[in-house]
Amino acid sequence: MSVPLSILDLVSIPEGSTARDGIAASMDAARTADRLGYRRLWFAEHHNTANLAASATSLLIAQAASVTERIRVGSGGVMFPNHAPLMVAEQYGTLANMYGDRIDLGLGRAPGTDMMTARALSRSSSEPQAFAENIYDLQGWFGADGTARSAPIVSAVSAGTEVPIWVLGSTVNGASIAGQLGLPFALASHFAPDQLDEAVQVYRDTFSDSAPTAQITEPYLMAGINVMVAPTDADAEREFTTLEQMFLDLHSGRRRKLQPPVDPEQIAAQGGRDHAMLRIKAVGAPQTVVRELAEFVERTGADELITVTYAYDPAVRQRSLELLADHWF
Repeated sequence: MSVPLSILDLVSIPEGSTARDGIAASMDAARTADRLGYRRLWFAEHHNTANLAASATSLLIAQAASVTERIRVGSGGVMFPNHAPLMVAEQYGTLANMYGDRIDLGLGRAPGTDMMTARALSRSSSEPQAFAENIYDLQGWFGADGTARSAPIVSAVSAGTEVPIWVLGSTVNGASIAGQLGLPFALASHFAPDQLDEAVQVYRDTFSDSAPTAQITEPYLMAGINVMVAPTDADAEREFTTLEQMFLDLHSGRRRKLQPPVDPEQIAAQGGRDHAMLRIKAVGAPQTVVRELAEFVERTGADELITVTYAYDPAVRQRSLELLADHWF
């Protein structure tokens, strides 16, 4: 297929494992993705979660970049309200100086956590105008002279790095911001499918290559999709119950680490099969998944797909990455 595949990693922590184990498994997956030809590997940012170790995103990026050679590595994303923009420029400028032109900076306006934790993290505004102004300053810090565009503040470590900036979003509002800023858009359709088609259209309709922040000349859409590939459809459906249990826990307020797979009928009995938030998925044997991914590309016109794969056993995730690569690339 001509559409590139990328990976979003939330660094999950299975039951019986530690955050250290989750990070080690994530780095193993990074090596595999690099070898197989995936385009980019992004790390999410979440806080106050028992089952995810993706919190200090820039540190995960640095480690993943150090154990890979070709794959682009970045944030999916930096939740901008939790960070001072200058610190983001300095961190990602440092990464670009260390690892060259392999670093991406995806920015989101959500806090990536509950409101109590968000207040403890808060460093900048999530309002659209402030978000845009902060991006404008970031581009200045990544620019030739490393100077913010709103004030004479210099970041020598990020000057000249020209780190690519993406806007992350899950709604038409995020799509509109990305379009008006003339930036590539990463759509979080893997957990927020309700406005998928509208967001895609709004992004394309509002795209402006003449905006002061524009970095591309035409829209570029990367859409998220949940993926599990196994030797058979039945095997994949069973492995996918790990993610279905995670979403059942999320809605019930139950705080557990990633659970081992169960019989899909057990999930059905709890009302967890075909969960509304997990409608965007490709689950099955390789031929099934390739067909479903191709249908998703046709529906969205996506320029790139970013896949999300949860597995209780890290070896199952590795196998999924390999089976998909064998049948897609």
